Amino acid sequence: MLTAILLSLAGLVGLAIGGELLVRGAVGIAQKLGVSTLFTGLVIVGFATSMPEMVASVQASLAGSPEIAWGNIVGSNLANTLLILGVSALVAPIVLTGTGRRDAVVALGATLLLWGLALSGAGSRWIGFALLFGIIAYIVWRYRHPGAAMQEEESEDGPQNGVIATALFVVGLGILVLGGDALVTGAIALATIFKVPETVIGLTIVAVGTSLPELAASIAAAVRGKSALALGNVVGSNIYNILLIGGATMSIAPFALPGELAGLQMALLTASAAGLLALLWMAKKIGRALGAVLLAAFIGNVVLVFA
Repeated sequence: MLTAILLSLAGLVGLAIGGELLVRGAVGIAQKLGVSTLFTGLVIVGFATSMPEMVASVQASLAGSPEIAWGNIVGSNLANTLLILGVSALVAPIVLTGTGRRDAVVALGATLLLWGLALSGAGSRWIGFALLFGIIAYIVWRYRHPGAAMQEEESEDGPQNGVIATALFVVGLGILVLGGDALVTGAIALATIFKVPETVIGLTIVAVGTSLPELAASIAAAVRGKSALALGNVVGSNIYNILLIGGATMSIAPFALPGELAGLQMALLTASAAGLLALLWMAKKIGRALGAVLLAAFIGNVVLVFA
């Protein structure tokens, strides 16, 4: 058991460190190439911060554990909306200025699509390819129609030296792969030892672990008063998780979504996506009180899952 715990912890640390290095390297490369801030934030950083989830889900699928793979995707999105937004709002209220409304609509649509796949029990490489096409279409659409808020977004600073940036990217990717492998191996072992369903492990331990980069980024943005960045990080990550990571996972290992996800978890995920969209349209901010409610909902769901 000790080995399984150490593997899981080492994997979590590896994902956190690897994700940070990968993001900084990717931003540095983009700046060196003279790519626009919009493209850097939407494509480069968005892709890079999704790597922990992708590595963990793909490796879980290849290891014959689709429950962990898809549990990670659903759990990561729940963590994004409930845990990350909740904690960020507790640190500093998140002002809602209309930013992200269109993206929240896309996120809700992707969530409903995922729920449909879970209910139907469908799983094939063609579905995976369709999801990947969806993320490409979203990127192209967002690039052509950036909106005022997107034009004002700022990317994180990256190293100015191209060699250093490339080295950070490669090293970060390597650490991510190793960390993801360790986390999945440890998680499967823990599920076996404690006789906990792998879906539960994916929804909780793996999902929270792979969401650490988003958690750190959103808290940092909230502290600096950059509400749009904190919110955009969450909404964008939710879209990438379903379309990019879900698409890659099903393309490589075409397993259907576990039936356990089709009920309460997908209902909660859809409710959280719809609730966030409603907040963006009707509320002026996510205050500390609402942040506490979101965090309590996440903790309550974790307790319910393990019950």
